[in-house]
Amino acid sequence: MKKIITFMLFVCLSSVLRAQTYPFNDTRRTMDERVSDLVSRLTLEEKVLQMLNDAPPIERLGVPSYNWWNECLHGVARTNYKVTVFPQAIAMASAWDAPLLRQVASAVSDEGRAIYHDASSKGNRSIYHGLTYWTPNINIFRDPRWGRGQETYGEDPFLTASLGKAFVKGLQGEDPNYLKAAACAKHFAVHSGPENTRHTFNTIVSDYDLWDTYLPAFQELVVNAGVAGVMCAYNAYDGQPRCGSDLLMQQILRNDWNFTGYVTSDCGAIDDFYNYHKTHPGAASAAADAVFHGTDVDCGNSAYKALVAAVKSGLITENQIDTSLSRLFEIRFRLGMFDPAEQVPYSKTGLDVLESPRHKALAAKISRESIVLLKNENNVLPLSKKLKKVAVIGPNADNEATVLGNYNGFPTEIVTPLKAIQNKLKGATVTYERGVDFVVSATNSNEAIALLAKRLKGYDAVIYVGGISPRLEGEDLQIKMEGFAGGDRTSILLPKVQTQLMQAIHAENIPLVFVMMTGSAIATPWESANVPAIVNAWYGGQDAGNAIADVLFGDYNPSGKLPVTFYAKDSDLPPFNSYQMKNRTYRYFDGEVLYPFGYGLSYTQFAYEVVNAKPQIALNETLTVEVKVTNTGKLDGDEVVQLYVSHPDREGLKPLYALKGFERVFIKAGQSQTVKFALSAKELSAVGNKGTLEVNQGTLKLYIGGTSPSKTQAQKLAIVEHELRGFKN
Repeated sequence: MKKIITFMLFVCLSSVLRAQTYPFNDTRRTMDERVSDLVSRLTLEEKVLQMLNDAPPIERLGVPSYNWWNECLHGVARTNYKVTVFPQAIAMASAWDAPLLRQVASAVSDEGRAIYHDASSKGNRSIYHGLTYWTPNINIFRDPRWGRGQETYGEDPFLTASLGKAFVKGLQGEDPNYLKAAACAKHFAVHSGPENTRHTFNTIVSDYDLWDTYLPAFQELVVNAGVAGVMCAYNAYDGQPRCGSDLLMQQILRNDWNFTGYVTSDCGAIDDFYNYHKTHPGAASAAADAVFHGTDVDCGNSAYKALVAAVKSGLITENQIDTSLSRLFEIRFRLGMFDPAEQVPYSKTGLDVLESPRHKALAAKISRESIVLLKNENNVLPLSKKLKKVAVIGPNADNEATVLGNYNGFPTEIVTPLKAIQNKLKGATVTYERGVDFVVSATNSNEAIALLAKRLKGYDAVIYVGGISPRLEGEDLQIKMEGFAGGDRTSILLPKVQTQLMQAIHAENIPLVFVMMTGSAIATPWESANVPAIVNAWYGGQDAGNAIADVLFGDYNPSGKLPVTFYAKDSDLPPFNSYQMKNRTYRYFDGEVLYPFGYGLSYTQFAYEVVNAKPQIALNETLTVEVKVTNTGKLDGDEVVQLYVSHPDREGLKPLYALKGFERVFIKAGQSQTVKFALSAKELSAVGNKGTLEVNQGTLKLYIGGTSPSKTQAQKLAIVEHELRGFKN
């Protein structure tokens, strides 16, 4: 045995010494020199295998294996290590707090670094242990029926771009030479369901919608945030598979935006070229076309292996393979994978950062900030901590899977709403019953519901924790039941069995609070008219229960704002398959909604006053708008100040109004704070019918307040207006 161990150590040491003699290991050389040297030493067969997401080792050069596939949507995901789980992406968007999101992303990459170092030291280079994270999802949540909308930052391009940029900056770190981790903007582009046809459908949108809605967030992350990677989507665009699109991949991404990072396909997307889109006869032509269009990694097991035959038959040149391979190795070099540990600033990150007190505190903070108070009639909330008898019921009251969302990791401790309320009311009787399932089933009979409601008579309060679940909405789920199919929703209404239970409780005159957990907008027409207090808590992460209890019992003043529109009914929605933005989202829907984009109540009130803004500016001038925000209530609280721009005089296509600025501020009761917005000509311009940015010469209207100026059945929040007489010549 000693001889075997000695021999193995000798082989390993010899391999390391050999590797150190190659120029690509010389950190004194430029990045281009090192990458070029490594690529030049590979055979065609070795090069092709390095373009699979699970790249094998090149032992003769001392190059270890690497799996490109990892996830960190709201914490490091799908790993056996215990990690901090932050709220789902749509929930974090509800905080409207870009600086905090950047801190969250930095904490996530710290934990990712620790896992990578520990796993690599043990020879574990398998899936979900690398440093290339396929996050964030910056698709526009154009339709609330899309099951993966929970992974996004909502329906607005400006908010999505702002939060996506913050996440990328936090994840990738600030070192000029090394990446802490590599972010990836997905799914490029014009992709948001339906899930059951994502491998086959072809989207056709106008130039206006493409540039006004679907591309701005990607442009911001590529051009201004320096995102390391982009993932191309499954579906086709204008007849071409997305990973082989002339317009999107070549003209826009690589040429116009000058993106030099790596592109990965969505998993199996290259196979879709010939299996589902039927645009290519087989793997060789599909793989060659994808590489030609700038797709560097095939997340798959077979398609790119045909590149060897594609090169030999003249479908693509080996130089084109080298271009993709150079992008891939540059990312690995920038992550420090070929450099001595002492030269890489992030190499000393150890396992002690996992679930550190600081990270737990960040999770608690953003979980609280994400909660949106939708209704609070007669100030029912906050509830008194002196209540003696409280019932906590509903399918999400003690549901750990709902708390964690999707694309999630697993923490050591998960706090559900039930656990947190029990901890909050230690002197009270807290009764728990699930009551009903999410949707209608044999156990949810009218008789059982009536009996439960009668058992609850005499309780000081009933807290119903319902909504839906990431087991019902999500990526390509193999389910079909009332209101749900394939991961998407067939109705945005709250499942009727839950409404029936609340109706039964309401009929017994029992004090009722509705806590809704969801990853998408839910239509609650009966609840909004009859339940006095409604809290939207999303999928709030490991600390969701504490955040909910803090809001319910007044230990935190709610401040979250909706990143999506809560419509009143299914008939408000255009066909799900249509990607036209007409009558979609707050920017184009002209009907009355239950709760508008940007909306969220507080336990205090805020008043707005424009104190400084010019009536007209020159084209090259920045418009500075100063608004005084006063907390006119009795409680300290955060307010998310939002600025929207409209173009009332503009002809042709235009949003009703569009978000162009926001800032979260803390204001003590009775005090004021001045918030300043600086708007360039870009923010004050509009997208033309051909997709180009055009300066508006007519009147512009600015709306500043705690919500968007949408038509709504909900309580109005303060908004002030300012009119700008176009631009000076």
